[in-house]
Amino acid sequence: MDTTFHHIENNDINVAKNDLKVIVIFPAKNEEGTIENTVSTASRSSFNPEIIVVDAYSNDKTAELATRAGATVIQQPAQIFPGKGIAMKAGIREAIARSADIILFLDADIKNLSQQWINNLVSTLLVDNCDMARGFYERHARDAAVTKLIARPMLNIFFLELSHFEQPLSGEVCARRQLWQRMLEIPDSPNGWGIEVWFLIEIAMLGCNIREVFMGTKDYSSFEDYREDISKLSKMAEQVEFTIIREAIKYERLHLQNNVNV
Repeated sequence: MDTTFHHIENNDINVAKNDLKVIVIFPAKNEEGTIENTVSTASRSSFNPEIIVVDAYSNDKTAELATRAGATVIQQPAQIFPGKGIAMKAGIREAIARSADIILFLDADIKNLSQQWINNLVSTLLVDNCDMARGFYERHARDAAVTKLIARPMLNIFFLELSHFEQPLSGEVCARRQLWQRMLEIPDSPNGWGIEVWFLIEIAMLGCNIREVFMGTKDYSSFEDYREDISKLSKMAEQVEFTIIREAIKYERLHLQNNVNV
């Protein structure tokens, strides 16, 4: 498949806002406290995006409130938890079916989302000669335990070319339809929390240009769930760890473990 992506010059950005179809996707499960605001905020981006919420069988009012805020709500295809990968892949398929040019993911539990986040990510993709734009943030000292203890150390061993990424598990990610479609064609993609680092590794292995975009601070509700007890992140840590190991096996890098003194 052709993986060449065309870029837009700075002076064409206003034309792009009118001619490109941007779709923002929120994977969501039991996010009634934030979903209405995140959907309405994202829809006010200057790129006039359509909004899709992939609901993971919420037992609260997430789907109802998202619909009321103007989103198209689809159901996660399988009732599996954790199912972040399933939700993201379903969202990509729906966005492709709706003829999206650019597909952007955001976490549904963000309390301080700004439409400028969408503007910054899409603009970076268009004018900075890159294939994927990813958000990163100033984090609380107790935040990002899986990133700090699992993802970054393991990438530093097996995928050194990715070790500079501040937040390899970022939920704020933007790329063109063609690149997301290419990801759907790769077999054995994760269905759970390993999906984000899997996307990062696979896209990097294609030789694509990936940029991180600083978004300021991020206030999100799920942090409160594990702020005092990071053991609640053990399943996420396990899935991220084994995703990276499997990618290391796939790309014949497992031997790099021998460089680690234990």
